[in-house]
Amino acid sequence: MALWRAYQRALTAHPWKVQVLTAGSLMGLGDVISQQLVERRGLQAHKTGRTLTMVSLGCGFVGPVVGGWYKVLDRLIPGTTKVDALKKMLLDQGGFAPCFLGCFLSLVGTLNGLSAQDNWAKLQQDYPDALITNYYVGCRPVCRRYLELLPVLEGTSALSLPHSIISSLQ
Repeated sequence: MALWRAYQRALTAHPWKVQVLTAGSLMGLGDVISQQLVERRGLQAHKTGRTLTMVSLGCGFVGPVVGGWYKVLDRLIPGTTKVDALKKMLLDQGGFAPCFLGCFLSLVGTLNGLSAQDNWAKLQQDYPDALITNYYVGCRPVCRRYLELLPVLEGTSALSLPHSIISSLQ
C-alpha cells in the first residue's frame, strides 16, 4: 500500500511525467511477458532491444499521445453521464483509434528497420485485424465506463484510481 500511495502522490505532483513513465513501463513489461510467457524464449534468448523499443514507444509516443487525446476528448465532450460516455467512446473509436493505430503500426515498422515499401505492405496486412480487435475491445462496456470517468482521470491514469473504482470497471 505504501508503494501505491507513493505512486499516487507522484502522479498528483507530476501527472504528465508519471503517465509517460507508466505507459513506457507497462509496454516494456508487456513485451517481457510476451517474450517469456507466450513465446517462451528464456532469459538467454530474450530480445532486450525489442523490450527497449517498446519502452521507448510507450514513453515517447503512446503515453503522450493517448494522454493528450483524453484531455482533448474531455474538453470536447464535458460531462459524466452515460450519454456523454457513449459520445466519447464513439469519437475515440471512430476518429482517434483508426489514426492512432495507423501511426503506431507505421512507427513500429520504421523502428524495426522496414523499408517504406515493406512498412506499407505490413501496414496493409496488419491494420484491418488490429482495427477489428481494437473495436472488439474498445467498444466493450468497460471502456464506455472508463470514458465516463474521464473528468476524474484528467491529469491521472487509471492506475491512480482507488481500488473500488477499478473494481467497478471490471
